[in-house]
Amino acid sequence: MADNRINSLLERFARGDRLALARLVTLVENRAPEADSVMEHIYARTGHAYVIGVTGAPGAGKSTLVNRLIAKYRGQDKLVAVLAIDPSSPFSGGAVLGDRVRMTDHYRDAGVYIRSISSRGHHGGLSRATREVVKLLDAFGHDFIIIETVGVGQTELSVMDLADTTVVVTVPEGGDGVQVMKAGLNEIADLFVVNKADRDGADRIKAELELSVHLRPAEGWRPPVVLTQAVSDVGIDALVAAIQRHREYLASHRDPAREAERRAREFVEVLTAAIDERATRALREGADGTREVVREVREGKLNPYSACRRIMENRMAIAELLAEPRELKPQR
Repeated sequence: MADNRINSLLERFARGDRLALARLVTLVENRAPEADSVMEHIYARTGHAYVIGVTGAPGAGKSTLVNRLIAKYRGQDKLVAVLAIDPSSPFSGGAVLGDRVRMTDHYRDAGVYIRSISSRGHHGGLSRATREVVKLLDAFGHDFIIIETVGVGQTELSVMDLADTTVVVTVPEGGDGVQVMKAGLNEIADLFVVNKADRDGADRIKAELELSVHLRPAEGWRPPVVLTQAVSDVGIDALVAAIQRHREYLASHRDPAREAERRAREFVEVLTAAIDERATRALREGADGTREVVREVREGKLNPYSACRRIMENRMAIAELLAEPRELKPQR
């Protein structure tokens, strides 16, 4: 029954059904047993969307900026998706900020898909969940996918590894360029935006950021600094143009080694997550090869390291830990 339901969703997804997309996103985000099979099924259709990451401190106006970017790309007749990475509710585990009320201008536009992803406290899992949702949105046919994070912590910065172009947003009163460098943003930024640029100090922050850019190695891309007033739609065209220049730069300076490394990292992440999920399930369900070991650990008779070694030396236990859940057949 479950296979039939998932296959039906995949067929509707292939026909452009947005409800099927939403349900598959939920399935993947919640790590349903069928999630890996879904990803295997749709993977061949990915690799076409351009991913833009938008990060920066809370209050920098990121959501308003993203709202303007959506409008610009829709004006080019492009399909746009937005993933808003939100903190978790300590009660429900859901995204506190929902689907970002500032983006309501685009809710009725069939060419825009907006989704919040809750971090839910599992930092390593957030990067994987975001990557897989990006793949789904890519396979669905979106031209641009914008990832917006709520802050600049290590969790959010790891998510930015998924972006082709990373935009770091700051404001005049948000601290100087040195603070940006301390936060590690200088290393990940492809573009800097000084938003709310009508306020005092905008030119100073711009100059400090430009100085930090010149401290980078001479070769390679030099991140430009763009002044914007997102609320008034000022500077957004310049930002879109800067993103396009970076896209063209990447296209003309392809690095096969970097692309290979990114694919390898994705593989390792998927593999280790699959092992973790299967082992956790087997231990929870009390597989024969591990039941006695788990009991001794719980009773304090066996320390975790000795328990780990005992299982690693037991081929039957390893086989049980890595047993496959029932899967869909991947699309050929």
